[in-house]
Amino acid sequence: MKMDTTFTNKTLLITGGTGSFGNAVLNRFLETDIGEIRVFSRDEKKQDDMRHEFQVRMPEHAGKIKFFIGDVRDLASVKNAMHGVDYIFHAAALKQVPSCEFFPMEAVKTNVIGTDNVLTAAIDEGVKSVICLSTDKAAYPINAMGTSKAMMEKVVVAKSRTVSPEKTKICCTRYGNVMCSRGSVIPLWIEQIKAGNPITITEPTMTRFIMSLEEAVDLVLFAFQNGVSGDILVQKAPACTIEVLAKAVTGLFAPNHEIKVIGIRHGEKLYETLLTNEECANATDLGDFYRVPCDKRDLNYDKYYSQGDVERNPLTEFNSNNTQLLDVPAVQEKLLSLQYIRDELAAWETK
Repeated sequence: MKMDTTFTNKTLLITGGTGSFGNAVLNRFLETDIGEIRVFSRDEKKQDDMRHEFQVRMPEHAGKIKFFIGDVRDLASVKNAMHGVDYIFHAAALKQVPSCEFFPMEAVKTNVIGTDNVLTAAIDEGVKSVICLSTDKAAYPINAMGTSKAMMEKVVVAKSRTVSPEKTKICCTRYGNVMCSRGSVIPLWIEQIKAGNPITITEPTMTRFIMSLEEAVDLVLFAFQNGVSGDILVQKAPACTIEVLAKAVTGLFAPNHEIKVIGIRHGEKLYETLLTNEECANATDLGDFYRVPCDKRDLNYDKYYSQGDVERNPLTEFNSNNTQLLDVPAVQEKLLSLQYIRDELAAWETK
């Protein structure tokens, strides 16, 4: 997606900026005329690794990156990183489904309270635009991670009602599995293949949305450029079964490699939803995206006994079973578009 001059000489803050999304944003933005990119996270080792990586890889631009140690759970540390910030991409999250199942309050502290802290600080500091990253697991949530992200979305929408959009625009993006992001299944499978072990899948018929990190950044930029405060923006991503994804990976690295079914993990769904039936009532089809606008009604519910919408929006639920389902060759084509996969294949073929 083409970037306009909106970011020229501006300061962008990325929470959770040492993660996969933060790295993708740096790769996309660092060589532009953006003024400064602040990476906010709590892991000094990852920050130091990132600092050295970009000093080596992009020495003429690495000076634009500023690192801030802090935690979104701590409002004071968030505020400390926000002076002079123009825009925020809020990516900090606990996102591993099993760990959130066992430690749900930790998910609440980071995903819900942390988001509230980021938005509170952003409004106080007069940040012009905040884009918060959510997940398909927030739609019809059945696990602690998805539930905490669903509450995060509620915080985003509620907070957007408290501030003029001319002062601070607050939007949310919701997307599915990002291929090869940190903690995702494809890197795990590649390691299992390298070790000569069977690759493990939970349920072959399970479907998941798939997108690249570049597409995730595109969605955030689309929300930044086109979203109205309070919006949830959804990208129309394709999907595939876990069996197809596994066969696509083994086909690239080790054809006919053993695939072992181990059963569904804690809190997993058979399919994911990006747009719920209930959201369809007010959602807008924007071509490659859906827009779910903020519900502007107030708490004066009495009037809705006599006023209401007679006609229902014709949109229907958008999930990983009724989207475009990719076959093995199509998934392999998508995988080969990723630098990570190309690098791993090159290393594998020379071993």
